[in-house]
Amino acid sequence: MASNNNMLQPQLPRFNGKNYSRWSQQMKVLYGSQDLWEVIENGFVEPENQTGLTQQQANELKENRKKDKKALFFIYQAVDEVIFERISTATSAKAAWDTLQSTYQGEDKVKMVRLQALRSEFDTLKMKDSESVEEFFNRVLLIVNQLKVNGEQISD
Repeated sequence: MASNNNMLQPQLPRFNGKNYSRWSQQMKVLYGSQDLWEVIENGFVEPENQTGLTQQQANELKENRKKDKKALFFIYQAVDEVIFERISTATSAKAAWDTLQSTYQGEDKVKMVRLQALRSEFDTLKMKDSESVEEFFNRVLLIVNQLKVNGEQISD
């Protein structure tokens, strides 16, 4: 009986330029499950002088290169063609991720405006007559999650 390795491969969330916050959160979870998030978050730098490395250091270097390329491949696979063109010259997973983050998450000023709009929307929330409690709760949760994603500290 042949084994199906596809069942073990996670489905990559696809990013088309919309819902960056949701996509990036899904990718962070995926990278964490593959032990790759650290190489994206902290980056990977090739040592200038590789002569004189111990066997352990050489093995770590090889493993870090492999993780970086695997993470970069996942990013390339998870974006559509137009977005791929923005990151196609990136030589590391961190560089590609940082480009996407600065492009789609926005700079600090944009973030502040977004937070102000979300706070205002949250403050004026009212349940509609035609809305169920569950629908209203989902609207509240959506705004609260967006506030958190944009850096707002909100307690439960």
